[in-house]
Amino acid sequence: MTELKLDDFQEASEYLKGKINRTPLYRSSTLGKLFGCELYLKLENFQKTGSFKARGALYRMSKLTPEEKKRGVITASSGNHAQGVAYAASFNGIKAKIVMPETSVPAKINAVQNYGAEVVLYGNDYSDAKLKADEIARMDNSVFIEAFNDENVITGQGTVGLEIIEDLPDVDIIVVPVGGGGLISGISMASRLMKPSVKIIGVESEMSDSMRLSVQEGRVVPHTNGNSIADGISVKYPGEITLSIVSKYVDDIVTVSDESIAHAIYVLLERNKIVVEPSGAASLAAIMDGKVDVKGKKVVCILSGGNINLLLLSKIIFKSMELESKLVRLEFRIPDRPGTLFRISSAISEVGGNVFHAEVDNLARNTPVGFQTVKFSVNIRGEDHLAQLIEKIGKLGYSYEIVS
Repeated sequence: MTELKLDDFQEASEYLKGKINRTPLYRSSTLGKLFGCELYLKLENFQKTGSFKARGALYRMSKLTPEEKKRGVITASSGNHAQGVAYAASFNGIKAKIVMPETSVPAKINAVQNYGAEVVLYGNDYSDAKLKADEIARMDNSVFIEAFNDENVITGQGTVGLEIIEDLPDVDIIVVPVGGGGLISGISMASRLMKPSVKIIGVESEMSDSMRLSVQEGRVVPHTNGNSIADGISVKYPGEITLSIVSKYVDDIVTVSDESIAHAIYVLLERNKIVVEPSGAASLAAIMDGKVDVKGKKVVCILSGGNINLLLLSKIIFKSMELESKLVRLEFRIPDRPGTLFRISSAISEVGGNVFHAEVDNLARNTPVGFQTVKFSVNIRGEDHLAQLIEKIGKLGYSYEIVS
């Protein structure tokens, strides 16, 4: 790959005007106070197709020859690149076929189809889907659109970096989610061309940290270790092009757990009313975990996408509320007598608890004859409120336990 110049990124930015959204750079004073910095969120979850991927796909497709456009395009993706390619193909009137892992989020599959692309479901992850897409490309003589290991795709993604420096010229640190490396490659080059002193930090899932290991080894090293909720950055190995760029321009790569990512999603939703997908929340998760030194700095977190499975989001909300003692589950074994449930629910109400859900199970095997098993999910305000609730129900004299 030839060394990209600022003119290359500016050309891509000019081409993309009117075809994508110039996404907001939002300052979160609430989160900034928590971490002792000026924290800004680059809201690529507000981008066309719900992620930054539309930038690279559109710019890559602008470089196709008329003959290549007639042949059609194909790609492999777990979701966001798929939507970006489908959108770009639809915008340009090009036939598109997308190979997606069978485990892809249903909403992402539907979105790709809604853009008019044909979807082929194959394999368990991106690597499987890529092999199938290569096979189909040979049979159909279609043009494969790389998800990250492509100069034009990288240039398109780099327009995110241009926008950040234009909107916040004195930024100190940019924190970027990393999968195959297309986004961080583009951002690191483009932003460094405009401001050489800016520090670039990559964030990978600890279950899929192939870029971090590849940088350490100086060669492409495949690595995945189980399934992560952050499917968008769960890539078995980076590209040769992206690895060379990251090795040169990125200051550090850190990893975060699924639990940290889930908590970051919850915090963004609760504190900023912003919905992001797991991959998009990885950058904030790294800051919340103290993996990046942000004290006294001007910091930009890239929220790279917002295409989350709503069932996963609901589970994250409930689990996070439990962790913060805002939702508690109480399981009682009580005598099967009139008025017992009323006394328990009254006690909960008297201390200001709100019963979100209640379930009576008379058939549980461990429920003695003459008793009921009753589960209450109660919305509370935090640790102190929980202590008040426990004290109140303890005085009733019924057997209970806090369950997860």
